[in-house]
Amino acid sequence: MHQEFKPDRFDGVMSVSKDTKRGPMSLFSRVAVVITSVLSLLVAPVINAEGVSDSNEPRDASPILQSVIDAAKASAEQGYEQNDHGLDDGLKSIDYQTYRAIRFNPEKSLWNGENDYEVQFFHPGFLYELPVTVHTIDESNSAERIPFSSDMFRYDDKAAPLAGLTNDKTGFAGFRVHYPLKNETYKDEFAVFLGASYFRLVGKNQVYGISARGLAIDTALTKGEEFPHFTEFWLIEPKEGQPITIYARLESPSVAGAYKFVIEPGIDTQVDVQSWLFAREDVEKLGVAPFTSMFLYGENSEKRPDDYRPEVHDSDGVLMVTHADEEIWRPLTNPARLQITSLSDSAPKGFGMLQRDGEWGNFLDAEANYHIRPGLWVTPTEGFEKGRLEVVEIPTNSETHDNIVAYWVPEAPLLSGESRYFAYTLKTVERNAFVSELATVIRTRQGQPSLPGEKVKDEAKQTQRRFIVDFSSPDFSSPELAAPELTTPDMSANENTVTSFNPDTTKLIVQGSNGAISQQRLYPVNEGKEWRATFLLKPKDKSTVDMRAYIELDGKRISEVWNYVYQPK
Repeated sequence: MHQEFKPDRFDGVMSVSKDTKRGPMSLFSRVAVVITSVLSLLVAPVINAEGVSDSNEPRDASPILQSVIDAAKASAEQGYEQNDHGLDDGLKSIDYQTYRAIRFNPEKSLWNGENDYEVQFFHPGFLYELPVTVHTIDESNSAERIPFSSDMFRYDDKAAPLAGLTNDKTGFAGFRVHYPLKNETYKDEFAVFLGASYFRLVGKNQVYGISARGLAIDTALTKGEEFPHFTEFWLIEPKEGQPITIYARLESPSVAGAYKFVIEPGIDTQVDVQSWLFAREDVEKLGVAPFTSMFLYGENSEKRPDDYRPEVHDSDGVLMVTHADEEIWRPLTNPARLQITSLSDSAPKGFGMLQRDGEWGNFLDAEANYHIRPGLWVTPTEGFEKGRLEVVEIPTNSETHDNIVAYWVPEAPLLSGESRYFAYTLKTVERNAFVSELATVIRTRQGQPSLPGEKVKDEAKQTQRRFIVDFSSPDFSSPELAAPELTTPDMSANENTVTSFNPDTTKLIVQGSNGAISQQRLYPVNEGKEWRATFLLKPKDKSTVDMRAYIELDGKRISEVWNYVYQPK
């Protein structure tokens, strides 16, 4: 199966090319649920913010990249100006179908027939009113601008008259990179840079879903989000068997920046990201290593539409590994009202937004293929001092709208005239980011606390919810989790199933705010392969409840932390 990226999802970010200064406020002007969870059990080390300096600049080792950084620094000392490259109003006003009728000619690809990598370009217009300038850097380290040419494209049907509205300085909306991932006869598309500071990645057996971004500014604030956008790219012609390296310039009213991306396609595609940021204005909220995704409904949803598909989502949860090696899993929701939550830490070892559910039978969508959409995992290298992983969930009634955003927010503010340096590895992952020795959450479900056939008439009982959280059985072969095997009765499994579950030493810990937790129980299911945690929640009035649950063995935590935010209907 070969895949072509199509710009057919219009989220709050992708559609802001019409005005990249501030996004629509309607999503964030509602009453929002804001919850901050300080989940680390150990005291976090204090690490100072890292600014741009000789220690992280390439200098003579990479003069072109250094010039990109210097240009960003100089730009931040001046006022912000948008550059639309003189794009004709006729291209700005076209509709989606007309835009789709403009197609790139693959024979005009950059490095066509000369390299394992090839690059194809997107036409400006429609939502993409701020074209980017693209340069190539050859083996002699010389940079050359790629002039726009209408000969690179086919203008079909209603798009035919648009060919004459461009010139060689028009620029491109963005580009996509191809490489023979699956076999040597076809070059698969694996990376796309298109719109604002967005880019998407896929590995060998994955299809496009979640998006990454260069930077997020003031997301979910009432004044509206500011959308930085890439303005210029430099593509370094790769040597055989090597990753492709891309430099980029970023601009916004508050920040100017320079980026270096080293992208290696594979079973999981990996990107080493470096960013040098310079503030021209104070930034109230800086979002680093942002993700944008979609969650319409899933196994944990209280209500779902009349749809044959059991679940519809690009991602189903956020995972963070803290400096203290806590693993915190936060299932995503489609809330009734805007919801902003955060997990606080210092120097996290990793975080990401995942699609843990990779079973075809849980989606049944033969076109969207949600079951093979990747997650994205960040491994911080530099600049991730004390801060928080913030998750924004926006109510939506359509899978065509991305409604989930997550990013790292440093505690130290970025003020006018200051700079910041960040470095991290971004990787696509299938289902899980790593194999954990701890018991991990497999599924989260909820329902009324009634018995089969029982009609709930008690008004107080109607507000209660029964939660079921199934964990994988811990890896007791690990020295860290070594435990004696015991024979315990398990009515859901064969009689005398041998498991490592001991009800006398194994304990379920459930905590919650704004609600009462009762009837906690933990027991093995599925022949001991899974452990089921179940409890009853009674919310206080209609207050939002923040819950966490984990498993202890002899007082030691042997599972990841399940963290869930429930909004009573």
